[in-house]
Amino acid sequence: QVQLVESGGGLVQAGGSLRLSCAASRSIFSFNSMGWYRQAPGKQRELVAGFSSGGSTNYADSVKGRFTISRDNAKNTIYLQLNRLKPEDTAVYYCNAWVPGNFYWGQGTPVTVSS
Repeated sequence: QVQLVESGGGLVQAGGSLRLSCAASRSIFSFNSMGWYRQAPGKQRELVAGFSSGGSTNYADSVKGRFTISRDNAKNTIYLQLNRLKPEDTAVYYCNAWVPGNFYWGQGTPVTVSS
């Protein structure tokens, strides 16, 4: 069974930064894709940033230029650097990994941005 463990969330003022981490219980090379999603209160979960199987990255329009996804293959960990945070970035952030037939989710880490 795959485990994804997120960390790094917290309370930050608008304009501030956070770095989220997602540690996987097996090699991240074994996944076809990995990424970060978020879910704000009363809203649907949405993709924030992700790696495709080819290694390319993609971002939601709302975070382009502010958030950066990265990976450390040796640590089986992906990261999400959140800069210039806005109150509308407040959400629970989830790590996701996909292989054909299975989606895996972490438990989520909350990010709260105060104005």
